[in-house]
Amino acid sequence: MLVRGAVLTVVLLGLVAFSVLLAKVTLTPSPASEDLVTANLRPGRSLRQYAEDYTFLAACKQAGGNLLLGVPFGLLLPFFVPRRLRMIRTTLLTAVAMAVVELIQGALVEGRAFDVDDVILNTAGALLGYFVLGRRISHRYYTYTDASGSPGPSAEKPEAEPKRAPGPAARTKAARTKAAPTKAAATKAAATKAARTKAGQRDRPKPAASAQKRGARTGRTDGAASGGQRATGSGAVRSLLDRLRGR
Repeated sequence: MLVRGAVLTVVLLGLVAFSVLLAKVTLTPSPASEDLVTANLRPGRSLRQYAEDYTFLAACKQAGGNLLLGVPFGLLLPFFVPRRLRMIRTTLLTAVAMAVVELIQGALVEGRAFDVDDVILNTAGALLGYFVLGRRISHRYYTYTDASGSPGPSAEKPEAEPKRAPGPAARTKAARTKAAPTKAAATKAAATKAARTKAGQRDRPKPAASAQKRGARTGRTDGAASGGQRATGSGAVRSLLDRLRGR
């Protein structure tokens, strides 16, 4: 964590120092060149002028100065941009920054004008610095921060994959799987109900058998009563006969 903070601080200070130098070089008025410079919106026009009208040393100074002016972008920006598409983002940021500088030159600074070829050379210098040194040092920096468990400030979180809708076959299988327990539960409930009904029928006495038992009991009681009455009547007759014989 401490090393990462120190590296980012040094890079930020370098970027600030480069911004001050860039402003001093590009935004300093040049009254002597006011009648000589003109705006250039056609890519390659100034480059052809360097090759045709300038001496070799003057052309190298002019073109080389614009190239070197873009190199710090390629060295410093990779520490602040996400690792995904790092080269493209560094190139676009350099092009936008230098286009803004050129627009300020043409609109506000005396003796300077907007030149699209300067933007192209500055962007090419940023790419040169990125491929020569910026890519290597930024790669080592991110490798170290990842190994130490503290990702850099420009690390992006992996995007979550969108959930795919299940196909017809998967939905049919899921419906069958869901319906199987329901069908088994219904079958089990029906079997339980049938068992309960059967047990209730077993426990309940049959009405015909109950009536027959009751009739048999009533018949036995009536028979016993009539038998008793007959026995009583025969005993009375015998007593009467014995009395008559005794007289």
